[in-house]
Amino acid sequence: MRNLVIYMFVAVLPLYANAQALSYKTVENVYYYDSQTADQTSYMKEKSLLDVYYPEGDHKVPVVIWFHGGGLTAGQKEIPSALKDKGFCVVGVGYRLSPNIKAETCIADAAAAIAWVFKNIERYNGDPSQIFVSGHSAGGYLALMAVMDKSWLKKYNLDSDLVAGLVPFSGHTITHFTIRKEQGIPGEQPIIDKLAPLYHVRKNAPPTLLITGDREKEMLGRYEENAYFYRMLKVAGHEDITLYEMDGYGHNMTGPAFPLLVDFIKSKSNVD
Repeated sequence: MRNLVIYMFVAVLPLYANAQALSYKTVENVYYYDSQTADQTSYMKEKSLLDVYYPEGDHKVPVVIWFHGGGLTAGQKEIPSALKDKGFCVVGVGYRLSPNIKAETCIADAAAAIAWVFKNIERYNGDPSQIFVSGHSAGGYLALMAVMDKSWLKKYNLDSDLVAGLVPFSGHTITHFTIRKEQGIPGEQPIIDKLAPLYHVRKNAPPTLLITGDREKEMLGRYEENAYFYRMLKVAGHEDITLYEMDGYGHNMTGPAFPLLVDFIKSKSNVD
């Protein structure tokens, strides 16, 4: 498995020469909540924003939604350079952060952003039938929770099974440590409750690619969490899930992981 990761990292790099010839634009600071949303605050309007990086043209392309990391307490929206010029739209999402809000609210923001993409991305040449959800660390957790727990997108009359693919980088599959901290639970004590992606495993979840760092270099049990999530999805009957362990890399493993995400999108869509 580890040797395969290294091979794919080298192999996928030259696949997007044609995509790089396209012209791209960026739209920044789009507020993704409906204007009718109740109890909006200045902090919400400051943080609940997204950027869209998209190719010009007259055909629809795949979309990747990217949630930044930072433990649900730090970080800001970003369009990773490794995802640019690959022939698809990239949506970098910002969200409110603990302790300004309860960490569970981060999931609400993630779901609202995904719903916005489904309803608006065609304006940016994005194909709503080819939306992939990804992110690193806390962002990986948000990607998992907003999609695996179907109730979050159901609020927007969306079925999360319509997501074309789910690709968390080193994401929690147990309840996030910041949510546990808010409850007085130490980071070394694992919890699986309704705020854990593991709680929501099901046969009909979207195609999933799990990527973590080396089990000996990752944060507390992060590889093992993902391995258990992988196994339980398999037990539930899910047939399209892969787990990669990035040999020699710790928690900050995004560099070698991005080509795997790009290749995954290509394999599930019609990108040249």
